[in-house]
Amino acid sequence: MRAVLVATVLALAAPGTAAALSLSSHDLRSAAPQHVKGFQLVGLHWRGSGTVLFRTRSLHGRWTSWHQAAPGEDDLPDRGTEGLRGWRLGAPFWTGGSNAIQYRTVGRVTRVRAFFVRGSGGVSPRVRRTQMTETPEVITRSEWGANEGIRRAAPRYADNVHVAVVHHTAGSNSYTASQSAAIVRSIYVYHVQGNGWNDIGYNFLVDKYGQIFEGRYGGMTRAVIGAHAMGFNVGSVGVALIGNYSSATVTPAARTALVSLLAWRLDLAHVDPVSRVVRVSTGNPRYPAGTAVTLNAISGHRDTYPTSCPGTNLYAQLPAIRRAVAQTGLPKIYEPVASGSFGGPIRFTARLSASAAWTVSVRDESGTVVASGAGTGTAVDWTWDSSSADPNQPYTWTIAAPDARSATGTFGAPLPPPALQQVKLVPAIVTPVDKPKLSYRLKTRSLVTATLLDEHGAVVATLFRKLKKPGLQSYAWTGVTVPDGHYRVQLVAQDARGRQAATTVPTTIDGTLAAFAPSASAFSRQIKLRFELNAPAHVKLRVGSGGPTLLDADLPAGPQQIEWDGSGLPDGRYNVVLSVTDSMTTVTRSRPVRIDRVAPRLRLLSLRSVRLWASEAARVTVIVNGRARRVTLKRPGAFSVWHRGTVRTLRAFAVDAAGNRSRTLRARR
Repeated sequence: MRAVLVATVLALAAPGTAAALSLSSHDLRSAAPQHVKGFQLVGLHWRGSGTVLFRTRSLHGRWTSWHQAAPGEDDLPDRGTEGLRGWRLGAPFWTGGSNAIQYRTVGRVTRVRAFFVRGSGGVSPRVRRTQMTETPEVITRSEWGANEGIRRAAPRYADNVHVAVVHHTAGSNSYTASQSAAIVRSIYVYHVQGNGWNDIGYNFLVDKYGQIFEGRYGGMTRAVIGAHAMGFNVGSVGVALIGNYSSATVTPAARTALVSLLAWRLDLAHVDPVSRVVRVSTGNPRYPAGTAVTLNAISGHRDTYPTSCPGTNLYAQLPAIRRAVAQTGLPKIYEPVASGSFGGPIRFTARLSASAAWTVSVRDESGTVVASGAGTGTAVDWTWDSSSADPNQPYTWTIAAPDARSATGTFGAPLPPPALQQVKLVPAIVTPVDKPKLSYRLKTRSLVTATLLDEHGAVVATLFRKLKKPGLQSYAWTGVTVPDGHYRVQLVAQDARGRQAATTVPTTIDGTLAAFAPSASAFSRQIKLRFELNAPAHVKLRVGSGGPTLLDADLPAGPQQIEWDGSGLPDGRYNVVLSVTDSMTTVTRSRPVRIDRVAPRLRLLSLRSVRLWASEAARVTVIVNGRARRVTLKRPGAFSVWHRGTVRTLRAFAVDAAGNRSRTLRARR
C-alpha cells in the first residue's frame, strides 16, 4: 500500500541554495515497503508507548539495516516552551538519495507518520575565520544556507552558559564533506516544520570532517536557549556530532573540532571544563522539576536524560575530551563573581588557570576607570567600596590577566541594551570614484562589527571590528574589492554582557564609472570634462539647474572628454551632472564648477611698504626693482609683500582660478 499524503509539501528555499528544500509528511498505514518520491532525510513521529524501527531503500535498490527511530525523542525543548504535543519524535536520519521506506513496531504503537526532506542541494558554505585568538572556524547560518523565514519565534536567552551537553544526531555516518551543509539544512527543516520547534535544536553541529556549523539563531557568543536537553536547556550549550557514535569511532578531525569549539565556548562563559556544576532541572522523565543535579561541565546527553546519546564510543571519550579542552587556549579565567550590594563593599573573586598578575577595574558609563585593584596568584580577590558611586549610573567591571580572555559584568543602574541609530551609507551606490562613509550613533559602549553581505546573506568582507564609545561614529570605507552587485552592509553592536543590536543598509557596488574630474574648478573660456568607463554604458552629461545637456550617447569603455565653453550661462556656480547607465543600475555623480569671466582688480595702497589690495582670491605676481615675488591669496583684501631696501619700481598682476588676468599695476618712485 502506498503512503497516504496528509500534509502539504512546503517549499523551503534557503537563501543561497541552488535547489529548494521541501518537507512532506505521510501517514504510514502498512508495515509493507512503501515507495516514496526521492528524499535525503527522514524522521518518524508515532503515538503510543512502543518503539518504531525503520529502514530505507537507496536509489540503487539497496535496503539499509533496521534503525530505531526513538533516539531523537529525548532531544527536546523544555516542557511548554515549543513544539508538538502527543507525538513521540524520532531523530532526523540522513539517508542520502532514497525512494522507499519500511517500518515495524515493538509494543503499542497506534499511528506512524514519516517526514521526508528532499531537494537538499545548494551552495557549498564558505568557511569564515574569526579574528579572535583560539576561536574556531565556524560555518555561519547564512553560509550553510539557513532559510530564516521559517523560524517560528525570536531566540530566548539564559543568564550565561554553565554546562556543555554533547550529543550525536544518531543518523547515518555515510556522508561526504560537501553533503554536511545539506544535512544541517535538513535537520533544521525537520526540527521546525516536522517537530514544530522554533528553530534547529542544537547550538552547534560538528561533522566527521571537522567542520563546525552554527546552530540555533541568536548569536554564537550569547547564551541562546536551545531544544536539545529537556530539563536542562536553560544555561547549556548543545553540541551535536553529525552521525551515530554508538559503535562508530569518532574521527580525529571531529574530535579536534569538538575540543576547539568547547574550549572557545566555555572560555567565553569562564567555565572550567573539568569542573562540576549544579543545575536545577525544569522537568523531564529522569529528573522532576526542581531537582538539583550535579553535572560535569562537559556532559553527555545521557547524564541529563534516560538516553543512549551521544553513543557509547563518544561518551567514553568525554573524560579525555574534558582534559584536552582544559589545556586548550590557556591561560583562562574561571568563575568570576562580583558579590555585595551596590553602595557598599563589592567583592570581586575569580580563579586563574595558572599563577599570573591580575587586575580588576571598574568603569563608569563613559568608560572612565573609577576604581581598580591588582594582585598576583591563581586567586583573584579584591573589594571595592562603592559608597561614593552614582546609583543612577551603570558601571562595568573587568577582571583581566595577561593573554587570558577578560571577564566582564555590570551593576548599578540598568545598562541600556545596545542600539544602532541614524545608520546611513553615503553614497548608497558605491563606485571607484567614491569615498563612501558609513555613519551611525551608539547608545552604549559596544564592540561594533561591520560586514558586507551578498544577496544571499553570505559574508564577503569584514569592514571593521572595533570597540566604540557612545555617540556619533563614522567609518570611511576603503580597500574593499568585490564583484559588482547588490549587497547589504550589516552592523552588529555587542555590549559587555553579550547583548546585541543589528541592522543592515542596502548598497550597490558598480565599477563601470572609473573616474570623473573636470580639468579645473573654475573657468572663463573653456573647461574639459573628463571621465572614464570600465565598461560600455549609456552616458548623459548635463549642467544642473536648467543648464544644457552636453552629451547623451552610448559610449565604449575607456577615457572620455567633453569640452564646454559655458556659453549661454551667466557667471556663477553650477553642478555638472554625469549619469552612467549599465545593465545593473544608473550611477549619477556631480562635480561643482564655476564660470568666471571677470578679471581680478589690483590697487596699490603703499609703494614704500609694498602693500596692495585685490578684489578676489588669486595668485598675485609682484615685481619689485625687477625681482619677482608670488603671493597666493585665499580671500579678497589687503596684503603686503616683504622687500628689503628702497622700492624704485613696482609691477603687479593677478590671475584668478578661472585663468582671468588683471591689468598690470605699475608704479615708480
